[in-house]
Amino acid sequence: MKKWLDKAFNTAILQKSRMAWVDYLRGIAIILVCYRHVLLGLQNTNLTVPQSLVTANMIFFSFRMPLFFILSGIFINGSLKRHPFRKVLYTRFENLLYPYFIWAFIQLTLQIVLSRYSNSDRTAHDYLYIFYQPRALDQFWYLPALFNTTLVYLLLKVKARVPGWAQLILGVGFYLLAPHIDKISMLSDWMQYYIFYALGDNISEIFFRPKIQAFLNSPWTLPALTPVFIVSQVYYVSQAPTGPVPIGQAPNIGEVPFLIIALIGCLTMFALAFRLQKWDVMRFLRVLGFHSLYIYVIHVLVAAFVRAILMKVFGVHNSVILLACGLFFGVTVPVIIYNLFIKDNFAWFLFSLKKPDKKSSKNTPREAMSA
Repeated sequence: MKKWLDKAFNTAILQKSRMAWVDYLRGIAIILVCYRHVLLGLQNTNLTVPQSLVTANMIFFSFRMPLFFILSGIFINGSLKRHPFRKVLYTRFENLLYPYFIWAFIQLTLQIVLSRYSNSDRTAHDYLYIFYQPRALDQFWYLPALFNTTLVYLLLKVKARVPGWAQLILGVGFYLLAPHIDKISMLSDWMQYYIFYALGDNISEIFFRPKIQAFLNSPWTLPALTPVFIVSQVYYVSQAPTGPVPIGQAPNIGEVPFLIIALIGCLTMFALAFRLQKWDVMRFLRVLGFHSLYIYVIHVLVAAFVRAILMKVFGVHNSVILLACGLFFGVTVPVIIYNLFIKDNFAWFLFSLKKPDKKSSKNTPREAMSA
């Protein structure tokens, strides 16, 4: 049994010399992402969800996706130092846009074919959303957004030689403009998060310096940041409309306050990840973080299947139980599916343009969720 579990979850990665804080950070973020989508699934089923769970989702919303973009920006300069521009761009295409097209098509098709068993309302017209409105495709918007952000950023950084400070100014401009063109989210999504990517790249030169690492590793950093984090989140949630708030709705506090609150949340999560690395606890987060891409693209299908089985077969309608089960299976089953059936096996093409070499792919994650 242990041998099967080790293979299914690829626990060998825990023994590898890796920056554990990266996997901790991605593990935390991917759980928060899954939490939101499981909640949305319950809402679409017209179940009553406790407002406290909705409020928790609002708190997570303020920093979970900016966290991914900052983390990606931190490592992009290192990628450029190791590989030529074309190689970096091709790798991002293979890790981001290719899985997006494959899995968006798969999920849409299953939602159409199995519509009588699910709460989705899909038609063939929705296939067009793949090309211009990924926001309408459940969780998938992030993959083209990160690819487009990387594409524009690299073209300006490498080809146009735009300096880092100018990238930040451009990021602010894109960020303020994005809400006005959200009807074409293939454009507005990358514009909204460009500032976080640029920030990540700009701090990358100092991020790994001993003083900064000592600050993040300090046992006092997380306790010092926590009150600031709490105050910012209390303010954020307090700006929500009075009364029950729809799960998919976030407080409208304006672009600048949201930016500040998002950065406070991201810094706090960095400090938490470094603490977890120091304590070497909750190691399952590292496993989830390592497999975050696979969880991201598959978890909605798994959560929907679990919800349907529990409701239609076992008669479970308690939203808390459905949330807990959907979240648990949503983050674990994709890892098992990938390690047992996709990686080095017959379904390798679902995440790669070419069959990966078994030796080099054993413990090398697809870096879509962080780089």
